Amino acid sequence: MSTDYTYDEKGQFFPYFVITLTSLVTLPLTYNLLKPSKELENTAPRIRSDFKPEHEDLIEAQKRKRLRKERRIKRIVTVVLGYTIMAYMVYLIIVTARSTTKIWDPYEILGISRSADERAISKHYKRLSLIYHPDKIRPDPAKNETIEMLNDRFVELTKAYKALTDEEVRNNYLQYGHPDGKQSFSIGIALPQFIVTEGNGKYVLLVYGCLLGVLLPYIVGKWWYGSQRYTKEKVYVATAGNIFREYKEDITDGGIVNALSSGDEFKEIIPAQKAESGLAKLEKKVLAEDAKFLSEQDREVIKGLDDSSRRKSLALLWAYLGRVELEDSTLNGEKYEVAPIALGLNEAFTAIGLAFGNLRPVLGSFRTAQSLIQAIAPGSSPLFQLPYFTKEVVESVEGADVKNHFTVQKFMKMPEDKRRALTVGAGLLSEKQYTAAISVAKQLPVLQISKAFFKVMGEKVITPSSLVQLVVKARFIPPGSTNVPEVNPADLEDIDPEEGDLDALMGRGPSRNRSVKFADGQNHGNKIQPPLAHAPYLARDHSPRWNIFLADAKQGKIAVPPFTFTTFDKPLFDESGKPTYNVQTLKMQFQAPPQVGDFPFVMHMVCDSYLGLDSKLEINLHIDDPAKAAALAEEDDISEPDEDSIAGQMQALKTGQPPKKKTKKPVEDSSDEESDTEGDEGDTSDTNTETDVDD
Repeated sequence: MSTDYTYDEKGQFFPYFVITLTSLVTLPLTYNLLKPSKELENTAPRIRSDFKPEHEDLIEAQKRKRLRKERRIKRIVTVVLGYTIMAYMVYLIIVTARSTTKIWDPYEILGISRSADERAISKHYKRLSLIYHPDKIRPDPAKNETIEMLNDRFVELTKAYKALTDEEVRNNYLQYGHPDGKQSFSIGIALPQFIVTEGNGKYVLLVYGCLLGVLLPYIVGKWWYGSQRYTKEKVYVATAGNIFREYKEDITDGGIVNALSSGDEFKEIIPAQKAESGLAKLEKKVLAEDAKFLSEQDREVIKGLDDSSRRKSLALLWAYLGRVELEDSTLNGEKYEVAPIALGLNEAFTAIGLAFGNLRPVLGSFRTAQSLIQAIAPGSSPLFQLPYFTKEVVESVEGADVKNHFTVQKFMKMPEDKRRALTVGAGLLSEKQYTAAISVAKQLPVLQISKAFFKVMGEKVITPSSLVQLVVKARFIPPGSTNVPEVNPADLEDIDPEEGDLDALMGRGPSRNRSVKFADGQNHGNKIQPPLAHAPYLARDHSPRWNIFLADAKQGKIAVPPFTFTTFDKPLFDESGKPTYNVQTLKMQFQAPPQVGDFPFVMHMVCDSYLGLDSKLEINLHIDDPAKAAALAEEDDISEPDEDSIAGQMQALKTGQPPKKKTKKPVEDSSDEESDTEGDEGDTSDTNTETDVDD
C-alpha cells in the first residue's frame, strides 16, 4: 500500500494540532486550580461567636478582595478560554469526520436493496444505464454539471455493478473494501498549506522570530524577574532591604510598626497620586490628644515622614491598631486593608531579627503579630480581645490607672458575681453581650506547660554535640475552666519509638509502639488543628501558631531558633465542644553544646494570635562526659540476659543453667528512674516548670 504525504489544504487535521497545544497549558493550570489547598486556614475549625464588629461590611469586602487576588483571576480566565478552544476544536473534528469519512458501498451507489439477487441487480443496472450513460444524458447547467462529472458517476455505477456480479471485482471489494483493490493512504500534515507555500516562507520566519525571539524571552524573563522579586517570606526584596535598614537591637514595638510601614507592598494600594487623599483627616484622628495608644516618639515619627505614601500607610496602621473611627468609608476600608499586608511583612522582620539573634526584637515581632491580628495597640490590655469590650469596660475591670493589665485568664479567674458586676451595667455591657464575651473567652486556646525536659533518643545521658530533643508536655486549658483533671503521670513520659519504626523516628507519623497511647486510649494518626484565631477586625483568616525557642537571658540572645507548631496529636475538644485536657507532646531537636557542664536557658512559648497567652520557664541542659555514657552502655552490654530472650536461651545451651529471671520493678519506680535518666531530668525538675503568666 503506497503512502502519499499531502498538506492539509482544508485544515481537516489542524484542530488536532491546536487541541494538543492548548491542552498542554490548560490541563496543568486546571490541576493547579482544583488541587486541595494545603493552607491551614482552609481546614481549621472556627471559634463559635455571633459577634459582628463595626464596619463588618468593609472587613468582609477586604476579605473577598484578598481572596480574588489569591485565586489568580488570570489563571481562571486562561483555563476557561483553553477549554472553550478545545471544545470548538472537538466540534470541528466531529463535523469534519462526518463530512469526509464515507465507506464505499455498492448497494448505496446503485440505490438497491441488499436483499436483491443478481438478476434484480442486473435489471436495475440496465435501467440506470439508460438514464446515466454519457451518450444518453447531457450536463445540467442549473446543477453545474460537467461531462467529467457524468463520466465519473457512470464509472462508479459500473464499479458498483461489477463488485456485486463480477467474481474478481467482488473479491477485491470483499478483501480491500474497494473494487480496484488496494488503495493509497493519504496522510494530511496538520498544517494549512499556506504556511509552506512558496513565497510565504519569510512571513513564517517572521512569526517564528517573534514567538521565539520576543514573546518567549519576555514571558520567561517576566516569570524569572517576578520570582526573584520575592524573598522566601513572600515579601519584596526591596521591602526586606527597607526593613533591614530600620532594624535596631533596641527597637520597640512601636518602632517595629514604623519599620513595617516601609514596605513597598503598601505603595500598590496607596500610590503616590492617592497618598494625599484624606491624609489630613486621617492624621487629625490618629494624632488626637485622646489617642493614648500612641507614644510621643511614635507621634514624632509620623510627623517626620516626607514620603506621603509611607506616612499614610503608617497612620492607617495606627488607626487600625487603635480601632480609631475615621468617619470615612474609603479611609476605613484602607485601614482594614493594610493590616494583613503588615502581618505578612512582620514575618520578614522576624527573620531579620533571628538572623541577628537578638531576643528583644524577636519577642517584639511576635507581640506585633498579636497586635495586628487582634487590632490592639502595643501595650494595651489583652481584654480588648473579648467581644464588645471597649475602653470603658476595660477601665471598669482594671481601674483607670493600671500598670499591669489583666490577661483573659486572670479576668476569668475572678468570681462570677464580681466579674459580672464590673462589666454589666449602664455604659458597659448588656447581659447578652456579657454572655457572648464569656463564651469566646472560654474557647481561647491557652496552652499550659505541664513538663519540659531534654533527652537524646535511645540514650540515658546527653553528651557533647549530640542531637538533643527538647520535649514539652502541655495541655490546652481554656480560661475559666473548672474541674480540670490532674495530669496522668504516664502522659508526661516520653517513650522512644521502636527501632524499625522509621516514620516515627523521622517525625513523619505516630509511633507503631502499642504501649504509646494517649489519654483516651487511642494512637491518633491525624493531626489536630486548633480553631482559627478569633480576630474579627482582621481582613483574613489566620490559624494560630505556637513558637517555642530557647534564649540566653544573660546575653539577651536567641540560643535555639523558634520551632513553630500549628497542629497537635490529640483532640483539643470533644464532640460536644468541651475541652479534653489531653496532654500534647511538642518536640524540638537541636545540637547540644560541645562542652561538658550545665547550660541554663529560658524557654519561651509564644502564641502569635493572642495577647497574654505567652509563657516562659527556666530550664537547665546538663551535658555529661562521654565516658559516663560509655560506662552506662558497657553496663547494659554485660548485663545478664532475660530467661525468655534469645540471648538467655543461648546462654542456657552453653552453660546448662538458665539465667536468673529478672525481677520487674513496680511501675512507679520504673517511671521515676526513667525520668531521672532522660536528659538528667532530675536537674530540670528543680527548675520552675510553671508558666510565668501574670495572674
